[in-house]
Amino acid sequence: MKNLLHITGLFITIVLLSSCKKWVDYDPHEDYNITDLDYLKTTDDYKTMTVSVYSPLQWLNQTVPIGDIASDNSVTGGENASDVLGLQQIDDYTHTPNNDYLTEIWKSAYEGINRANYLTQYKDKNPTGLSVDFSGKDALYGEVYFLRAYYYFTLVRFFGDVPLFYERRLNMSDSRTLKRSPQAEVYAQIEKDLNAAIAALPTSNPQAGRVTRYSAQALLGKVLIYQNKFDAAATMLENVVNGPFNLVPNFADIFLQSGENGAESVFEIQYSNLFPYYNWGAATRGQGNYAVQQCGIRGLNGSSPYAPGWSTNLPSQDLANAYAAGDQRKDATILDIEAYKTAHPEYNISYQVAPYKNTGLYNQKYLPRKGETSGQPELNYLNNYRTIRFAEVLLLAAEANNRATTANDAKARDYLNRVRRRAFRDNLHDVTASGTALKQAIWDERRLELAMEGDRFFDLVRTGRAATIITGFKAGKNELFPIPQLEVNISQLPQNPGY
Repeated sequence: MKNLLHITGLFITIVLLSSCKKWVDYDPHEDYNITDLDYLKTTDDYKTMTVSVYSPLQWLNQTVPIGDIASDNSVTGGENASDVLGLQQIDDYTHTPNNDYLTEIWKSAYEGINRANYLTQYKDKNPTGLSVDFSGKDALYGEVYFLRAYYYFTLVRFFGDVPLFYERRLNMSDSRTLKRSPQAEVYAQIEKDLNAAIAALPTSNPQAGRVTRYSAQALLGKVLIYQNKFDAAATMLENVVNGPFNLVPNFADIFLQSGENGAESVFEIQYSNLFPYYNWGAATRGQGNYAVQQCGIRGLNGSSPYAPGWSTNLPSQDLANAYAAGDQRKDATILDIEAYKTAHPEYNISYQVAPYKNTGLYNQKYLPRKGETSGQPELNYLNNYRTIRFAEVLLLAAEANNRATTANDAKARDYLNRVRRRAFRDNLHDVTASGTALKQAIWDERRLELAMEGDRFFDLVRTGRAATIITGFKAGKNELFPIPQLEVNISQLPQNPGY
């Protein structure tokens, strides 16, 4: 059963009661059907369903490669011009509303929102009208509010004005009733949810991957910067800057399995290889990180620690050239396969040169490694996405302080140079600039620090630089991606300009 936004059923076992109302004496339990009245009866029900709100985060794994492929950081690569066609079109700026990658992002984000809304709808009383109270319930709902905010932030960054609903989950009767809400209204709801999350969440959580107060404060700071609310962002981010986080001395360690959920992790999207997945028809919907397979070296053989992949999302030479000599982030971000082969003859490496748009460079941060997958190998890599790192918090705080009504460039330089000192392992590369020059230095540092982590396109758009930097980008059109055509056809949503 699908509704207005093509959201798949909240849980495949739930049958909407509204579909049964015309059968006055019909009890769906007679046919062994489970309805929403069977859920949220116990503490465990609430806890289990909260975990389910996290699941669509994993399905959004293509947002990261798109954020770099759509920019000057990487190219699609692949086997030929029709391989991963949706990504090729985004790379070439020929994408249309019929792009399957964008449609999946839309569907996954709204699935997460619908799941969150189901829980918020029944926060005080469950579907049968009973109250289920338990210790930690408010903190649990803090997680739900954060996740709903994250899904809406994903949507507003990609699509701009989007349908906004938060009072309850959608059902069939909502078909064609929702309209696109202005970005300002969507951002207002994101801020409201994140503030509610901050008020309810603890500062730590013993279970890796669960959001904390710091996660919500960091995301809110980023959301505020996207709206040019720099004074508020500086205040909010200061909470995280003064939190328990540290920069990992060896940058490359962050992206190893042993580096997951480490000292620099503010929020990570968790992936697992513990539940092998085999469904090629829904490749992004497993618990593994499908995007890792895309980054691998095609036809790789030998005894290196790396596993073969599909030569997709290849770093550009322009990105490689942006790193200064001595910056440890370059080798941790970009693998030059020929240089690596020459440096390690003991591995006896052979490989197939990327057939299309070859740069000779590969995404080191998320390169597939042997022993980190299971089941159908391509679908089950365990690599977490380091979604918000402490280094980014420092750079966000630096930008907020530099661009505040009353700029604090001394603090901005301090935060920026903390990141640079880790990169170069010295203080000889400190930035001493102020004002506009400092702002540009912070923006440049974001590219170097966060390359191949999915932020570059959105940074260029929000700072007004995309049209001058990205080949093929058309101002007034490409700041946003098109609304999926199915939503235009069925839900009668107006399309973004230019599509």
